Amino acid sequence: MTQSGYKQFCPLSMAAEVLCTRWTMVLLRELVAGSTRFNDLRRGVPKMSPTLLSQRLKELELAGIVERKEVRGEKGIFEYRMTEAGRDLRSVVEAMGFWGQKWVESRLSLKNLDPSLLMWDMRRNLNPSPLPEGRTVIQFLYQDLPASKRSWWLIVEKHGEVDLCWYDPGFDVDLYVSTDLHTMTEIWMGLITVEKAGPKVALTGDQAIGRKMQTWLGLSPFAVEPKRAA
Repeated sequence: MTQSGYKQFCPLSMAAEVLCTRWTMVLLRELVAGSTRFNDLRRGVPKMSPTLLSQRLKELELAGIVERKEVRGEKGIFEYRMTEAGRDLRSVVEAMGFWGQKWVESRLSLKNLDPSLLMWDMRRNLNPSPLPEGRTVIQFLYQDLPASKRSWWLIVEKHGEVDLCWYDPGFDVDLYVSTDLHTMTEIWMGLITVEKAGPKVALTGDQAIGRKMQTWLGLSPFAVEPKRAA
């Protein structure tokens, strides 16, 4: 790896040399969550430079944690798949996430608001089962953000993919969710519910879909860990 190392034989220090460089654990979170292509990984780490992302992926490949393979039938397109050693890190990544959810103060976490990361996480954890058959389009409107970051669309196929758009996809919208980024992040992290958010979340459109929002929205995979009582 790029750092000089701890120069200790302890297995923990040796693991830290591989895993504790800047952005590495966050990148592993994305790989554990199922992202395999460079652009998808970038969407999960939007504040990480492409150059550093490439560097970290090469380091993880050298460490035997990921393997880079060309996608069959798509010349020049590669995927990064976790090896057995990489898959063995799932419990490590999850344990760190659960620890952070339990012990890091919410007000510190909520200083780091990021609409693109929030919506990307929501896309991949959304539960389509409570939604109607066919296609459902849900537009999120963050009234506190500038126009360029205010509108986001989730396009949900009941038995297919969930797509995220930051431009109008041209479909009729079934439900508009108007709120602020802080409130939506609190809901996503499991700190409050849609119901407890009350008037901070305005739902316009198909009210049957709106009433089930807490169910189809899903939550951060770390939200199951309750916060430590203050």
